[in-house]
Amino acid sequence: MCSEGIYDRYINFYTDFAFKKLFGTELNKELLISFLNSLLQGREHIEDITYLNTEHLGTQEYDRRAVFDVYCKNNRGEYFLVEMQKGEQQYFKDRSIYYSSFAIREQAPRGYWDYELKEIYTIGILNFCFEGSSPSYYHEVKLLDTETKEVFYDKLTFIYLEMPKFTKTENELTTLFDKWLYAIRNLASLMERPHVLQEKVFKRLFEAAEIAKFEPKERYAYEESLKIYRDWFSVMETAKRKGLAEGLAEGREQGRTEAVQTMALKMKQEGISNSVIAKFTGMTETEIENL
Repeated sequence: MCSEGIYDRYINFYTDFAFKKLFGTELNKELLISFLNSLLQGREHIEDITYLNTEHLGTQEYDRRAVFDVYCKNNRGEYFLVEMQKGEQQYFKDRSIYYSSFAIREQAPRGYWDYELKEIYTIGILNFCFEGSSPSYYHEVKLLDTETKEVFYDKLTFIYLEMPKFTKTENELTTLFDKWLYAIRNLASLMERPHVLQEKVFKRLFEAAEIAKFEPKERYAYEESLKIYRDWFSVMETAKRKGLAEGLAEGREQGRTEAVQTMALKMKQEGISNSVIAKFTGMTETEIENL
């Protein structure tokens, strides 16, 4: 069994394993429902959700594949794409738009259709900050008329949460949404459920996130996910210290530059899988394999 020596009591929410276990499984869907209701802040009340296939192909054979973290619709037929992004990507906003297009195209029935769409929410929980963004950690984006500044189309909503900017302490948590963001950001560093998080849903969250209760197979899967997260974080920190972060950003923008290849090679030497390297550099797995 893989074992790095886990001493935390609760899983790290920013790992793929944790995010999908807590927000992407039928067993824990009450957690996602609570989070979404707190996020929407009373604009509507979600009573139930249905998880949808997270892997989608384009309409043509040559279209790219899209794999969502969590994809579901509520009891009113509205769609929710929820993504956890642990590091900045050059074209993250582009990817959000691209992913939302699948939820649009899926709504077209066979035969006659009058083009009426259900609302679509694309939600990004980000462990990084957009370059040059405002001090706010909450960003809600819609299509608007640039002259009147009025919303032109209200059924397509993008919500981005810049988690590093959420710095509220326990004493400053006033809403359920505040409490959810605090739990997401601090889960791995806590040794017990804070007194301020006494709602029933957080009792469920901390029970589901407790590592000691995992079956061996589940613990192994989490350790693997945590290793990938730690390796990725270590590589990115090393890149920053060596001044390669700027070169990587420039390299991605220009295409396949020496800076991108250097970063990819470093990640490969650290034992990070080709699929993960491809995700963060924009290179193909074949290109990475040939380094």
